[in-house]
Parts: sequence; structure tokens; C-alpha cells
Amino acid sequence: MRPPVDTAERPMVLIWEVTQACELNCDHCRADAEPARHPDELSTAEGKQLLDQVAEFDERQLVVLSGGDPMKRPDLVDLVDYGTDQGLVISLTPSGTQELDADSIRSLADAGLKRMALSLDGGDPTSHDEFRGESGSFEATMRAAKQAQDAGIPLQINTTVSASTVDELPAIRDVVADLGAVLWSVFFLVPVGRGRVLDPVSPERAERVMEWLSDVADEAPFGLKTTEAPHYRRVRRQAAAEAADGGTDAPTADENQRASVLAGDGFAFVSHTGEVFPSGFLPKSVGTVPEDDLTELYRESDLFTALRDRDELQGKCGACPFKQVCGGSRSRAYAYTGDPLASDPLCGYVPPGYDGPLPWDEAAQAPRSDGRP
Repeated sequence: MRPPVDTAERPMVLIWEVTQACELNCDHCRADAEPARHPDELSTAEGKQLLDQVAEFDERQLVVLSGGDPMKRPDLVDLVDYGTDQGLVISLTPSGTQELDADSIRSLADAGLKRMALSLDGGDPTSHDEFRGESGSFEATMRAAKQAQDAGIPLQINTTVSASTVDELPAIRDVVADLGAVLWSVFFLVPVGRGRVLDPVSPERAERVMEWLSDVADEAPFGLKTTEAPHYRRVRRQAAAEAADGGTDAPTADENQRASVLAGDGFAFVSHTGEVFPSGFLPKSVGTVPEDDLTELYRESDLFTALRDRDELQGKCGACPFKQVCGGSRSRAYAYTGDPLASDPLCGYVPPGYDGPLPWDEAAQAPRSDGRP
């Protein structure tokens, strides 16, 4: 068994946005994607230099090639093949378009692709295609999912939680199970890019969704994780404590170990032009690769080191007894306040004895009575 990752030394996940180009017009798009590729995208040679630097973290570093739509890069298979030869674990998040066909998927599998993550934001063609801004996207995604499995590539499904998609979650869960996916990654909206015009769920609704997701995780045939919602781990801890002894107190010293992956703390993002950010949803650049050394930027830059110090957190997050297992979304804090160390406004938990400012809208949403999260 490999030892736990020391997130001060390397990220658990590194995402390289290989292009911003994409044919879809998704409501939530962080990248503000456009059909044409940017002229300053990293070249093939520069991309390989970047992958060489990534391999300096660890010979089995996980790298996700994202976009935009990575399929817009004609050298994509070459990049997957090169990264695999360096020992990297390469995953891919393509868009559900006609470019993602059986031949291209087979070529990616032959190049060593280890996982394909497809986005699903509705449980049927109407809801998904409306969110994605492209008729036929749902069917293309379903077809690509089957073709990936036929090619032996494990399947992950990514879903965005916003006010317009939250009611779709039970239907999406059923599709994820039917597809035989190994993981459902549930992303809670951060208002960046085109996502600024979407309405997030309220903190109260988010809490209920996470409680529901916790039940799903206990029963589903697939794994489940949240993205930009690390307080899901607090919800899981509280549910386990309540089931064990009826209490929901803070974790003990043994339990209060670093568990979540946050922007800059177990996570790093390289843009299509080589800028290095703590996350694609926290656009504060600390340098540019391959000119700068990626390992030095991750390990030594002031922003990344501050994000790894949970004692630097402010407000409610700083006072929270769960800050080591959660830490709050640093990306969302930055999006709302301009301070990546501020409290996460999506988390409704108030630490015992805390009487400081609360970072959310006071308007509560009435609980549901129809069984939906």
C-alpha cells in the first residue's frame, strides 16, 4: 500500500487545462470556453516539458487533462502517451460532443488513459442538454460512456449542483449506477466564468444535499466524492458519530486528521497558457510553466503555503473544530470576498460558541417534503 500523500510536497490531483476551446456553451463553464483554440496555448513541446515537471512530484502523480474540451487538441493522444511513459496516471474530462467517438476513445485507451470523466447535469436529454447548451449532448455522453467501457477505460461522472440542477440529482444518481461508473464527483457551484450568472443552492439546501449524498455513498455501487464542498466530510463525520453514540461533537484528536483536498492543498491547476493556480476556480496565479519550476511553485509560493495552513483560516472557518478535516472551499471564499482564507459562504455549520459574522444570506429555504435532497 502506498503511503498517504504529503500535500505539502505534492498535489493529490493536478489538473492541466490543455485548451479553452469547446463547442458547447455550458451554463456553468469556468473557462468561458469558445470554439477556437487560443493562440498562446502551450505547444506540444511545452506540454511535454510540463509533464516532465509534473513527474518530479511523484512517478505516479495523478494528472487530469481538462478544458474546454481536450478533444480539440490534435496532439491529445500524443500527450496521453507521453505522460503515461513518464509514469503519470492520466485522466481526461472530454465534452460530450461528436468528436468523442469510438475511434478516438480507443486511441486514448491504447495510449494509456486510466480514467475518463464525463459530465452529466440532468437525468434525461431535456434537462442535460438545456444546461449544456447543445442539443444531443446527453445522447453523445451516453454513447461515449459505453464506448469508454468497451475500451476498458473506467468511467467517472461529474455533476454540477446549482439551483437549476439540484432537483435532478436523484435521477442522475440512477443513471450513474446504470452506467457502471466507478465514481460520482459532485461539484458544488463556484461563481466564476459563466457560472457567475447561475444561482447556487442555499447553505441549508447544501446541507440537506450532503446528508442525502452521504446516504447514497453508503448504498451505491460506485464511489462518491464532492468537489468544492469539503464540508461533506464534516457531514459524514457527524453522521457516523450520531450513529455510534448519538452525539455530533467535534472529532477527537485521532479523528481530526487532514482529509480534504483544497485549492493549493493537495490540488493544483495549470491553465491553457501555463499559469499555475491553486484551483481553476481560484484564479490567483503564482507563476507560469514551463518557464517556472512547477514543484517550487507548489511547495514554496506564499499563496500555496498559506492555503495549506489551516490556522490561517478566518472567521467561522478559522473557529471551526472541523477545519482540519474540512477547511471550507477556498475557491468559493475567494469568489465571494476576494480573500481565499475567508469563510466558505456555502457551509451552514456554526461552531459551538462562535458569535462572529456569518458569511451567508440569512434567507432560509423551506425544507422539502417530497423526498428530494
